[in-house]
Order: sequence, then C-alpha cells, then structure tokens
Amino acid sequence: MSWVRALKDTARAGLRVERTRLQPLVALRAAVGLAIVVGAGLAFLGPGAAASSAFGAYMAAVATFQKSWRPRPVLALASGLTLAVSTFIGYLVGSSHTLAFMLLLAVWSFAAGLMWAAGPTAGMIASSNVAIMLVTVTLPTSVPQAAGHAAMIAAGGVVQALLIVLFPIRRWGAQRDALADALAAEADYARRLRQDPVASFDPQPLMRARDAATVTARQARRRPAELHGARGLAERIRPVLALLADPAVGAPAEGPARDRVRELLAATGSVLDAAASAIRHGEAVRLPAPALAVLKAPDTADLFQGAALRAARRLSALLDDVLDTAEPGSGRTVDPDESMLRPTLPALVPMVLAAVRAELRPGSPILRHAVRVTAVACAGYGIGHALPFGHAYWAPMASVMVMRPDFTQTYTRAVARFGGTLVGVALATAVVQLAHPGMYVSGLLAVVSAGLMYTFMRTGYAVSMVFVSAYVVFLLGMGGLRWDQTVPDRVMLTLVGGVLAMLSYAVYPAWETPRLRTRLADWIEAGGRYAAAVLGQYADPAGAHRGEVREALLAVRDARVAWQDAVDRAAGEPVRHRGISRAAAEEAGRALAAMGRHTMLLEAHFPDRSRPPVPGAAELAGALREATEAGAKAVRERRVPDWEVVRAVLADGDTPDPGVLRGAARQLLDSLEEVSDALRAPPRPRSGEGAGEGAGESAGEGRHP
Repeated sequence: MSWVRALKDTARAGLRVERTRLQPLVALRAAVGLAIVVGAGLAFLGPGAAASSAFGAYMAAVATFQKSWRPRPVLALASGLTLAVSTFIGYLVGSSHTLAFMLLLAVWSFAAGLMWAAGPTAGMIASSNVAIMLVTVTLPTSVPQAAGHAAMIAAGGVVQALLIVLFPIRRWGAQRDALADALAAEADYARRLRQDPVASFDPQPLMRARDAATVTARQARRRPAELHGARGLAERIRPVLALLADPAVGAPAEGPARDRVRELLAATGSVLDAAASAIRHGEAVRLPAPALAVLKAPDTADLFQGAALRAARRLSALLDDVLDTAEPGSGRTVDPDESMLRPTLPALVPMVLAAVRAELRPGSPILRHAVRVTAVACAGYGIGHALPFGHAYWAPMASVMVMRPDFTQTYTRAVARFGGTLVGVALATAVVQLAHPGMYVSGLLAVVSAGLMYTFMRTGYAVSMVFVSAYVVFLLGMGGLRWDQTVPDRVMLTLVGGVLAMLSYAVYPAWETPRLRTRLADWIEAGGRYAAAVLGQYADPAGAHRGEVREALLAVRDARVAWQDAVDRAAGEPVRHRGISRAAAEEAGRALAAMGRHTMLLEAHFPDRSRPPVPGAAELAGALREATEAGAKAVRERRVPDWEVVRAVLADGDTPDPGVLRGAARQLLDSLEEVSDALRAPPRPRSGEGAGEGAGESAGEGRHP
C-alpha cells in the first residue's frame, strides 16, 4: 500500500462516525460527578482549584469507559490518584527549572509508553497522566498550592468512584454482554452450519467471555449465579454442533437425517438466542415452543445412528443445562476459590514490571512506541515554547493523546483529533461570542460538553474530540481567559502535535507487516500442539489429562487472534511485505482454521477411559508435534515448511485405525499442505495494481514505496 492510499484510508477512518449503543445514564453519572467537583471548587477554592479538580474527575470518568474487566471504581481511583501524583511531582520539578521539567517529561513519557505492555487500559491511563500533567502543572503558584491542586485532582477521582458505588447502573453489565455475545455467536454458528456444514467459527467471543469470567475475589463472592456455568456449556456445544453438521462424521449429506439436522441447528440457534437475551437483561428465558419440540422429538433415534445420534442427544442435554443456568438466580453458585481469579492491584505490580521488562529488547514495538512518545513529547514541548502562541503544552498533549503502538491508530487519531478540535473550538467560540458566559455558566457549559463526550465516546474519536475541545474552551474560560487567548493557540498547536506524532511513526516505525511470518509460525506451532494433545487422548485414554487439551486449545486461540490482529494492522500499513502477500496470508489462515476445526471434531469424540489405546495415535501425535515445530521454524526463517514426517507416518501402514480417527490424519495433513502451498505460491496483484508492482512485492524487504 502506498503512503498516499494509507493516509487517505486513515483519514477516512478517523472521521468515520460509528453507530453504537449509547449509555446515557452512565454518561449522566460521570457528568454529575464532574459537576460536583467543579461546583465545589468554584464555590470554596476558586477557578484554579476547580479546573484541577475538573481534570481529575474528567479523566477518572474517562478511565471507567475503557474496555477493562476491573471494577469501575478501581479504574476511577487509579486514574485520579496517579494523575495527582504526576501533577504534584511535575510542579515540584517544573517550578525550579525548565530543563529539569523536560527531563521529568522524558522519563514520564517513556514510562507511559512502556505501560502499553500491560494492556490498553494501563497505557491509556498512563498516557493521559502525561498529557494532563502538562496542563495542570501550570495552574498552581507555590508548593502548598500544588499540594492542594493534587489533592483536588485526587478528590475528583474519589468522587467518581463513590458515585459508581452509590449509584450502580446495570450491575455486571459488561460481563453479561460478554457472555450473551458468546451465546449469540454460537447461535449464529448453528444457523450458518445449516447452509455450510463446514463453516468456520471465530473463537473471539468465547475468549472475551472467558476474560469477563475472570474476577477478583470480592467479585467472585457477589457474582450473579446466571453468569457462572453458561460459558463452559457454550464451549462444549460448539464441537457438538460441528460434529452433527459435518457429513463426514455426522448425519448424511442428503435425506431425512440431513433435514432433521437443519431443524436441530435452527432450534439450537433459537434456544441460544433466548438464553443470551435472558442473561443480557437479567430476565426469565422466553423460549419459542417450536424449538423445544424439535429438540425433544421422539423420532430422533430412528433418523440418526452412531456418532450423529450421540451428538444429537448430547446437544439436547447441553441446551437444557444452558436454559437452567440462564434463569436469574437459578444457576449453580460456586465457592470463590473455584473461580478464575484476577490478581489484586498490589499483586499486579510485579506482573506489570515483568511485562515491561520483556519489552526492553531490540525490535520490540512497545519499546519503539516509548521512544517515539518520549521524543515527540519533548520536541513538542520545546517547539511550543519557541512558537509565539503561548500555552506551549498543547502540542505535546495532543501528540501523547493520539500516539498508539501501531500505525493505523496513531494516524487515525491524529486526523480525528485535529478535525474534531476545529469543529469543537468553532462551536464553543460561537457560544462564547454570543452568550458571554460568566464563571459559573462557563463551568456549567464545560460539564455539559463533558457529558456529551461521555455519551458519544464510543461513536468515534473525532466526535468525542468535538466535545473535548468545547470542554477545554469553557473550562479555561471559567478561569477568565478570553476565547481569542486560547482558540487560535489550541488549533495551531494541536496541528503541530498531530504532525509530530505522524512524523515520528514515519521516521521510527514499528511495522506489523514484517512480523506476519512470526505470528503465522506461532499459530502453526500452537495448532500442532493442540492436535498432538487431542491425539494423545486416543493414544492413552486411561492416563490422559484433559487439562492439557484445554491449555493447548486456549494457546491456539490466542495465537489465532494475535495473527488476525496482526493481519488487520498490516493491511493498513504503507510498506511492502516481506515474503508473505495478503493473498497468501488469507489462504494460510483458512488452512490453519480448518486444521483447528478437524482437531475440534476429534476432541468431540474422546474415547472413554476404559477404552484401549487406538493403534497409531501416539505415533501420529509425535509426528505432528515434531513437524509443526520444524514447520514453524521454517516459516520464521522464510522457508516453505515440509511435512515429510507426518507423510511418512501415514505411508508406513501404521495409520490410526477405523472409527473416529478414520480420515482425520489425512485431513490434518491436507491442511498443513495447504499452508505450504499458500506460502509457496507467488503473490497475486491486488485490484488496481499492475503485475510488475505485485511481483516486486514478493521480493520486497519492507521498504517504503
């Protein structure tokens, strides 16, 4: 992709407005918290303290809107308290010497960049601390005042946390949505299997539901019963659906049995949708009677036999369990010790430090991001002071807030921030010019602007920046600054900050495209371990550990999601690929997804522990593990993997024998061969490109066009 096209795509994405479900009550609660601290600050301490407390309450509320499974009061407190500490230290250093503050800014920016290793929520809070610190350190004029401002900032976070505790809105709403989305994804999968018996399934909703089910010890004691158990049932339903629909191992491709399969799949979709709706809203399950009649039809045993009959009966039993669990209050309660527990914040500190240390290596995208943020923040601060605008902090603040560890998000947010700022300051300026609001009215307008930002935050960064810009204009106007003292400076310095952020990624990038081979290799290796773990259950049914299969399944899901995220990020990067084209990536991804599906079908057929070992299963498991490890190494080294080890096991006559494993070995090998074919094939020109350019990409080394 050329730079011109990449810039067009990121600009279009940055200005796009998304349709999403709004949360007006949550936004109102956040705005009320902001109004409380602003009003108290104006009434008792003056506009400077009110502005400080407003920043603390504002950012604490923003933190609670992030995609995190941590309790929202904890996020609000963490944001408010860390911002208070940053502001106080920033004033102590900055009040004495500008160079000393630049050094502190560099250290703080570098640390904030590294915090992305702990996740996007931690990275966002850390980046916001640096950005807001640049503003708040200019408000106090003495050390006691700085301590007072820091206390007010912390108080803003405390107020937001207290409001969340005192006025909870839709308790466990995020966890309910995650579990409901997982069940709804299973329902959609069942319906797609009616038309395509080998349809693929994206495991991301199940992974998200698992993350949501990982709770703190306090949450485990208070979690609603209906949020426990349904996720595990959904995990077990998925392979049963795939087995029932697949003509190779389930019902025949045509005839009355296939018609009944389609009816069962449609009924399953209706039941899972009903359970998802009940869990999402905390209501009783409203089950369509025709779906239940199909699932309980007495002639199922006459139409099915063997594996298909077992799958139909298993499906009916699992759906009964889902319905029982989805009823409010009817699910099985568990001891907190049996839950998947999330570490407390103190216990999280060494884990975060370990994650950060792991990124302190050459080539780490997180380390490169930290270096970029540090350089841009310091350069922006210096340029802001050199320019004759005043408010020098706006340039580095804009840079820090838009910069992310990947290209697309950084450029998208830079365009969105500048566009939103133009619109926001224009609207706010018009209001100021027409109404000439006083101190209290300006404070009210700032609160209203923040409330609108909270309401429309999920619709797009450009939309939120419209209200953020208006919020800042009104907030500074509350302190007596005229619009002509702030608006031109903000617009120009926001442009400077955005350009610096974009230039930094062009000069010192961390492209995802060259790492696609590594991501693909990780998926191949994880898929081989999963297949070997499943085959190990057949090789030794009595001594097999089912936990190994579960761990391998989670690992292969993580690898698949990491691969897909990398492909999505690489698609928008203005670089030539390093030996793996977009078409090859798509074909290899499909082949590995098919391999995972074949393995899942084997998992659905696990033999009883009383059964004897299946001949040849152990040899095939060992060959798959060895071949995929060697194949992953070959992919990382830019070679086409060879599966001769697996082919030799199949050729020596000791193939796993009749029944369930018949054909499974060949299907797994076919999927691996398709991966090699995808990597071996020359890249095809994309639409709108000439053959010469497509051919040139196959030999490119990640150079800029």
